[in-house]
Amino acid sequence: MNEVYNYIVQNWMDVLGTTLGLAYIYLEFKENVWMWVIGSIMPVIYFFVLFDKGVYGDCATEVYAFGAGLYGLWVWLSGKKRTGKDVPITRTPKKLKPMLWLAALVLWIVISTILRHTDSTVAYLDALSTTFYLIALWMLAKKYIEQWWVWFACDAISTGLYIYKGVYGRAFLYGLYTLLAVYGYYVWRKKMVTNDQI
Repeated sequence: MNEVYNYIVQNWMDVLGTTLGLAYIYLEFKENVWMWVIGSIMPVIYFFVLFDKGVYGDCATEVYAFGAGLYGLWVWLSGKKRTGKDVPITRTPKKLKPMLWLAALVLWIVISTILRHTDSTVAYLDALSTTFYLIALWMLAKKYIEQWWVWFACDAISTGLYIYKGVYGRAFLYGLYTLLAVYGYYVWRKKMVTNDQI
């Protein structure tokens, strides 16, 4: 019990980020726009946590996540203002899929090349999780249902990275995210069926 208490005291930012992350995933299931507000606060906290641990690729994504949180908030709010309804959950357009795969490949090559010139000991995996993160967050803003599978890959890789780097609160969060990504897909799929969007 003392070990848990000591971890919380010494790593309070990790614990706070983890708590916000749990709120974030709950709000994502609910398609609640407040998810984007939390999604703009959490990256600021984790930027410092990850920088301290030398996970530079994921650290850089926190900068992107902050901007993406603001972008997602704008997309969801402006869509509702324009139509009077929430932005609908849809499938990723077929013509967009090859472009997303190409973007992922280019991002992975660029990010891993940059990370190899740092003191990162996990450059290739860090770059891969970062790539999936960038793609998934953009897909989430568009409410493409397949974003859940991209999150699954991102979260599974990230869980291993955070365990290796000793960021245990975030490792727990991403392990949970890995499981919840599967659940989230089926929650959103059910909503698509209910709304005749499938």
